[in-house]
Amino acid sequence: MMSRVALFGAVGLAMLAGAAPAQKQYSGYLTPGEFDVTTIVEPAPRKGDPRYETDRKIFVATRALLKTPRGALATSDADYSPPALMRDFSCAVGVTLTPQTAPALLRVVGRAGIDTGAQTNLAKNFYKRARPFHIDKGEICQPKSELGDSFDYPSGHTTWGWTWAFILTDLVPDRATQILNRGRAYGDSRFVCGAHNESAVEAGMASASATLALVRTKAAFKTDLEAARAELAALRTNLASEHPQGCEAEQALIAERVMPTLPGGKR
Repeated sequence: MMSRVALFGAVGLAMLAGAAPAQKQYSGYLTPGEFDVTTIVEPAPRKGDPRYETDRKIFVATRALLKTPRGALATSDADYSPPALMRDFSCAVGVTLTPQTAPALLRVVGRAGIDTGAQTNLAKNFYKRARPFHIDKGEICQPKSELGDSFDYPSGHTTWGWTWAFILTDLVPDRATQILNRGRAYGDSRFVCGAHNESAVEAGMASASATLALVRTKAAFKTDLEAARAELAALRTNLASEHPQGCEAEQALIAERVMPTLPGGKR
């Protein structure tokens, strides 16, 4: 089964296909079997492990955030369609990103997302860890039916968001701090939401980073990346380019470190 992350990578590429022949098929940059992220990421926490119990405490402690502005950001971050992710990273980049203004960017992230999504899905199906709301009672920021019976570890949303952050940092290094902070906050939104455990967020970042370390060695990726680099450079220097609004408020929310202090002073 294609992971939700890989699915949205494919959706993003389909948006770019436009009037291209219907038989045109897009794929990631890696070949099947070339990489196995389950040998890289830490094993999923199991019942009785300290990490397992810490995840449970974080889930319970963060339910109170749902009715705060940070909870509203987590709810917004639950939408990880290509246009939504481009909107989410616009403040960090400093210019409004859309599928229409940055198709080369969407193409390279979409193709890389097929790879990172496939690897996260591999790990999900390997560990088969239940989501936090199946272990402890608590509301989450999106309909539980949207998540179905899919697994927790690693977080697919985080994988997708970190794929965007990783590639955008390469393309716009002078905005690296803002971009990586937004990518970190995008992952945090998943345990604020309650859809994932905190350890699954960490694993999603690790899974994406490990996969992209190999992806970025591929000639096709380098070619697509350079096209996106030229596109973003032109977009950022064009005086007519639109700029996002509400960035100061978003930055204030991102600056919040939402990890609760647990009993014993641990964070």
